[in-house]
Amino acid sequence: MFEKALDLFEQIQLKLDNVTYIIVFNACAGLPNDRAIKIGQKLLDKMPEDYRKDVVVLNSAMHMSMKFGDIQNAERIFRLNKTKDIITYNAIMNGYNLNDESSKCFKILEEMSHEDIVPNEITWNILIGACSQIGMIHRCEYIIDRIPLNIQNKRQIQNSLIDMWGKCGSVEKAQIAFKSIDDRDTVTYNAMINAFGLNGMGSEAIQLYKQMPNHLRDEASHICVLNGCSHSGLVHEARNIFDEITFKTEKIITIMIDSLSRLFLFDEAQKLIDNYEKTNKPYLIMYMSLLSGARNSRNRHLSEKVYDRMKYLFPNEKQHLVSGAVLVSNIYSSFGEHQLATNFRSSQIKELRTNVTKGLSWTQINDEIVQFTAHDNSHPQASEIDSEIGRMTSELIQRGYKFDSSWITREIKDGETIQSVLCGHSEKKAIAFNFIQRPVPKFIQIAKNLRVCGDCHEFTKLIAKIRQCDIMVRDANRIHHFYPNGQCSCQDHF
Repeated sequence: MFEKALDLFEQIQLKLDNVTYIIVFNACAGLPNDRAIKIGQKLLDKMPEDYRKDVVVLNSAMHMSMKFGDIQNAERIFRLNKTKDIITYNAIMNGYNLNDESSKCFKILEEMSHEDIVPNEITWNILIGACSQIGMIHRCEYIIDRIPLNIQNKRQIQNSLIDMWGKCGSVEKAQIAFKSIDDRDTVTYNAMINAFGLNGMGSEAIQLYKQMPNHLRDEASHICVLNGCSHSGLVHEARNIFDEITFKTEKIITIMIDSLSRLFLFDEAQKLIDNYEKTNKPYLIMYMSLLSGARNSRNRHLSEKVYDRMKYLFPNEKQHLVSGAVLVSNIYSSFGEHQLATNFRSSQIKELRTNVTKGLSWTQINDEIVQFTAHDNSHPQASEIDSEIGRMTSELIQRGYKFDSSWITREIKDGETIQSVLCGHSEKKAIAFNFIQRPVPKFIQIAKNLRVCGDCHEFTKLIAKIRQCDIMVRDANRIHHFYPNGQCSCQDHF
């Protein structure tokens, strides 16, 4: 539909008015490919001054820029708009969520307050979504305290709250929200099942899935419960559920492959891929799940075979291929072949012309979200953070801890050691930053953009035991609850 709208726009010489601008901007936003970006940007650049005062036109232009990933231009349009309405504020915040800049939403909320713009249900839903992305419990509590009760009691908001609490690691509060809903729909059940699954409560996810009325189950229901099984190592239960699903989509099959691969049942996982490909085009994420399992089992032959297959089938999926190359490099490192790991990783990055996504972690201290990137010492308290990492390291080494060099996939530079490279990981910096606060918190919450590495996982388990605190880490796949007894809720299924 959007393609046809742009075809018509280019074929017919229309007199441009505010309605035309709105329609074309919305069409470009709905189809953010190279063609749409070119048309939308050209139209915006040449838009007469009169239309730059039309709030509806500007809202559409801002939404389009956000869909293009052009946050800077969207913010420029936002500031240009002198007659902002509630739709304007909702659009800019929704755009931040789309572009992983959710922390900026809360500054917009404060601006709305200063301008006496009253948030509506859509606003609060967007802000709840922002809290879900950031993943900090204290930020969630801040928002909850501001949502009017008449809005909190609406089912769509309640469903969003279940999702938010689950993604922030508070299953107890997610359950309270779930139990408060009498007229539960598909989204209600799915959100709660997913909350259990993300937090390593696979058995609870299965129990609720079985209680869910059959007519309410959809694809997402199956995916959420199978994901919960996968993250809890419940492969037998996953098989039973999978076998009962009548229509198995590529995403459902992928989750089953992930569940099998986590327990190194590669022949069974490969059989699912082979059967799927008899009637369908290959699906990249199936291979990524298989490769991740191969890495965890240190199966060198399988990892090389899967990666080569991925390169053959998906030559244009550069970012996924780079991620795959890192996994293969991890395996080489696990066998002590660090030079091979470095050379392979470097050659693949050069060949694919795509960089590895840099590790980013964040935590909340005194109502502020603080971010850390791997090996970045730009924080004002960097020296204190490094000193604290040194103290943590000494405590761990005294108890027999050894750093796992298999998680290093690049060349160790002059002046570096295995310890210094691994201690530069962003989540260790975030944990250390919490420990230098006064009073020292007994609960630490971290979120990160990548999967936690094996060394950081073992490091965090032991430091939680030594310091007798609870540490929660949400990574790209799941939520890890590290307890003072030195255990993790994931039971090492990560």
